[in-house]
Order: sequence, then C-alpha cells, then structure tokens
Amino acid sequence: MKREDLAAAIDHTLLGPAATSEAVDRLCDEAVRLGAASVCVNPRHAVRARERIAGTSVRLCVVIGFPHGMTTPAVKAFEAREAIAAGAEELDMVLAVGALKDGDDEGVRADIAAVCDVAHAARPRATVKVILETCLLSDDEKRRAAVLAEHAGADFVKTSTGFAAGGATVEDVRLLRASVTPGVSVKAAGGIRDTATALAMLDAGASRIGASRTADILAGLDAGSARR
Repeated sequence: MKREDLAAAIDHTLLGPAATSEAVDRLCDEAVRLGAASVCVNPRHAVRARERIAGTSVRLCVVIGFPHGMTTPAVKAFEAREAIAAGAEELDMVLAVGALKDGDDEGVRADIAAVCDVAHAARPRATVKVILETCLLSDDEKRRAAVLAEHAGADFVKTSTGFAAGGATVEDVRLLRASVTPGVSVKAAGGIRDTATALAMLDAGASRIGASRTADILAGLDAGSARR
C-alpha cells in the first residue's frame, strides 16, 4: 500500500481532556505534513483547528456527545450545528449505548437521525460517523446498532471512542462491514498504534482509521515492516 493512500485513510486524532491549544496546533501541523484525511478534535478546539488547517486538503472532524453518548438528541443536534458553524466537515457522534441495551431501537435511531438531519442539511453536506463503542456490546447489539445507524442516515459506523475498556478489533470491523450496505462505510478506532494493525483493519473492511500515532503507523509502512 502506498504511503499517501494509507495517510489519506487516517483521521489524526486528539481527544483527551487535557489537550492544550499548543497540542492541537501540533496535531494540525502533523496532519498537513503527513497528508491525513482529517484532524479529529473536541468541539472546544474546532475553530482553532479549522484556522490551522485552512487552505489544505485536511478536513475538520469534530466529536459529538463524546465520549459517552448520554446527552439528549436535542443537545447532540445543537452540538452538530455549532460544530458545522465552526467549520466541521465531519461529525463523529457517540451512540446512546444504554438506550440500545434497553431495547429502545426507535430512540437510538431518532438520536442518530437528529445529528444526521443537521449534518446533511448543511452546505456543503457534512459526513456523520456513528461510534458504537463495540467493546460494550454483544454481537447482536453491534448488528442492531449498525442497522439503526444506517436507517437513521449515517455515512459511517465506527467501532470505538478509544475511551472505553477496549478499542477496534478485526472481528468487529468484519461484523460491522457485513451488517451495513455498501453505501455505509466503516471506521476503526481505538488502540490502532502500528502499521500492521492499521492495514489489518483496512483489509477487514474499514475505509477510515482513527489514530493519534499516525506518524508511527506511516513510518512502519515506510520501513517495510508490513505489506498488504
């Protein structure tokens, strides 16, 4: 796999609660230098990141309802509008996991749709990725969540926030890829720190990777430590 193709599949990410403005600047500069698909930041840093990557091909991704997904649909929709006004082109929203476990499928769908409606009405249209937090779900719940996300209008289903007990696995990526139609993409995130793992996620069906160690992932490819 070419280095530029792998870089263009990575959302270069900084979502920790102690992230400083200086760290966000470094993230953005690295994303531009490496050729990443996007920078993924918390809402507080959206405007700063947008200004830092202005004039480049790097997109701005902002998280919504992060990291637990336990805010209401109205709050998530408000966050989405604010993020888009700040320049976000992509939104990574967290599923209401408790509602899914309660069997409230319509509530889960409506929660996702509230963000999708805002994002898809924007001009230009914003992309919505729905974080399922797969480590908290059974396989049946993962399938239900993926199908509900698609029915609500999601563009991607995503494995993890990176802030729960576990992150992306090849098995979960395969399961999600099989659970949605070709019109919905899969993003793998959480614990992806090296080239071999990133390539395994892409081989399993992901088309986007969320990672904070993008430089290490690309360096491994440059060194020939992993081959597709």
